[in-house]
Amino acid sequence: MSRITSHDVAREAQVSQATVSRALRGDPQISAATIERVTAASERLGYVPSSVGRSLSRRATGQIAVVTELGNLTYPDTIPAMHDELHNRGYGMLLISEHPTRDSDHAILFDGSVDGVILTTSHQNSELPARLQKRNIPFVFLNRTTRGIEADSVTADNAGGARSIAQLLLGDGHTNIAMLAGPSDLSSAADRERGFTTALRKDGIEALMRPVVRGDLTYEAGRLGWAQLVSMRNRPTAVFCSADAVAIGLLNAIAEQGERAHRPAVIGFDNSPISGWPVFSLTTVDTHLAEMARLASALLVERIEQLSHGIIPPVRRLLVPTTVVLRTSHVPA
Repeated sequence: MSRITSHDVAREAQVSQATVSRALRGDPQISAATIERVTAASERLGYVPSSVGRSLSRRATGQIAVVTELGNLTYPDTIPAMHDELHNRGYGMLLISEHPTRDSDHAILFDGSVDGVILTTSHQNSELPARLQKRNIPFVFLNRTTRGIEADSVTADNAGGARSIAQLLLGDGHTNIAMLAGPSDLSSAADRERGFTTALRKDGIEALMRPVVRGDLTYEAGRLGWAQLVSMRNRPTAVFCSADAVAIGLLNAIAEQGERAHRPAVIGFDNSPISGWPVFSLTTVDTHLAEMARLASALLVERIEQLSHGIIPPVRRLLVPTTVVLRTSHVPA
């Protein structure tokens, strides 16, 4: 049996081949009745549009690359949301794991294989955003920004969320507070640290705050952080972690040492799916990751399609409010 083509659909629906292509793309200039007729004919014949042909006709691929860290606890929230939003807008998604020292992994971003890029992990010293900008490849930052790069972005109010945590701990009577902070060259981690320490300084307890312990936003960083905190003569009564993964690593380290009775208040950030598990019941800050992922996907597609019509849209920066999620891991001093 020969392959069904758009010519067959055009004959079945009694329209031109060009109309078939436009109708199946949802072109607003095609009437709803015609779109319905073409769609019905396509389904009856079992027609599957050729992505290669579509790419040639549009001079586009219909593919969006997402550069991410696959081991990140936020992965289960962001990836499905981006996939669904892009799919609903007629785009496919390619996942690329971030490896700062392996530029070859990014080759697909520059060889015409994708129409745009969503950056979910970019350190301040990353050259990738500048390279994309130099090649005029549309991209959007998701909960990240890079100094000196003017580009669309969707970020959580990281500083505001951290201020809320400082106020919560102060309200619970804590003054001996430690922070397991993230890398200073990561914009989201830097904003969380700034918001938290600024709020404490405003309340006059900066001198009583334990030194900031810096590490990666990983489970292992939480374990190592607790090893440093537990060695202090005057242990902190509360620990604010820049990410849920860090907080969970810290909680596990405490549990392994059998020190639950002396456990400090522990608070995370991101409201990753695992943070709500009863074994952790982690108080955290919800950054509404799925909503941010949808917004970033929409911003990128809108920019791509406007550029395809010769329109250069202004840079848009969306700031998403955060919400404190109270569970049982925070306790009064």
